[in-house]
Amino acid sequence: MPTVPHRASDYLKTPEAIAAYLNVVFDDPESDHEDLMVALRNVADATGGVSELSRRTGLNRSGLSRVLLAKTTPKIDTVHKIARACGVRLRFAA
Repeated sequence: MPTVPHRASDYLKTPEAIAAYLNVVFDDPESDHEDLMVALRNVADATGGVSELSRRTGLNRSGLSRVLLAKTTPKIDTVHKIARACGVRLRFAA
């Protein structure tokens, strides 16, 4: 039986889907910042790519690429800018 490549970004068409996806990653006790960066990279792909995300966030494209490839650990304000540019907000809940 042939297989079909799966891309998470194919399913991230609405802010609600993006928020649900990021919450699953963020809430997983086994995930780390690299997993979150992979998820944000998938969201970036779904919302126009790194260049478009760079334009919407005002962040340098090459720096943003390094963050999304988990080559550097982002500051919280960087994650906040990325989330907002993708139509979602960071929230905390008890």
